[in-house]
Amino acid sequence: MTLAEFDNEYRKEYKIVCGCDEAGRGPLAGDVFAAAVIFDEDTVIEGINDSKKLTAKKREALFDEIIEKALDFSIQCSTISEIEDINILNAAMLAMKRSVESMKTKPDICLIDGNKTPDLECKAEAVIKGDAKSQAVAAASILAKVARDRYMLDMAKKYPEYQFEKHKGYGTKLHYEMLDKYGESPIHRPSFLKKYYEKRSKQP
Repeated sequence: MTLAEFDNEYRKEYKIVCGCDEAGRGPLAGDVFAAAVIFDEDTVIEGINDSKKLTAKKREALFDEIIEKALDFSIQCSTISEIEDINILNAAMLAMKRSVESMKTKPDICLIDGNKTPDLECKAEAVIKGDAKSQAVAAASILAKVARDRYMLDMAKKYPEYQFEKHKGYGTKLHYEMLDKYGESPIHRPSFLKKYYEKRSKQP
């Protein structure tokens, strides 16, 4: 079954099917992003897949095509302070809720990548590995990932010493080296760095 056919199975029962996914739950820095996408039943975009399986260049090309062909879409985020206040899982759910509910088109069902669903006005269904099964979910994963990567490139200009353009905030060797050298920036997530600081404090 193709990704578009997967969504069309849901359209037998629900007229408007939305896909939703988030990007940026794991990094040590930056906001968490989410996107929601609605296609009509005839739209098929070649090459759509889980955003993690695509090159950055391919994601950028698909980003424009998705926006052009979507019936409706939205990209939203939760801030670092929200991540710290309500934890990353709840912040990701909040970003997904914002993305679904800020669209003009109200879905009849929203397919959410993963095993948890945000509290939505419409029916929500969790789909494990949804970004590899559903065209709408895969499209949402691409929009969220590209939007977050672009945001991290902006942050790289603002805080050049951390080289965010290279690691996008993830916990790479380079990123930890920059943290050791410069300390935290205003866009780091303090709760994500606790274990690292504890480990570092125990080193001789």
